Amino acid sequence: MDQNNNEKLRRTHRTSILFNQREQEAIKLYCEKYKIRNKSKFMREVIMTEILKKFDEDYPTLFEFEKPNLFVTR
Repeated sequence: MDQNNNEKLRRTHRTSILFNQREQEAIKLYCEKYKIRNKSKFMREVIMTEILKKFDEDYPTLFEFEKPNLFVTR
């Protein structure tokens, strides 16, 4: 991967999520049960999986638009 692509994929945007006590406990128990050590990576993967799945479901069946590619910047 060249330097330019590497810069484009660098994570520089921070987002915060607030959980209530029950949600936080559920996440803690899940991570313990499945031995997840990196919660940031886990949450990023879960969120992005849902987003990409929804984009795929909503993708038009006719040839109206180019298929979205979130990893290409213009």
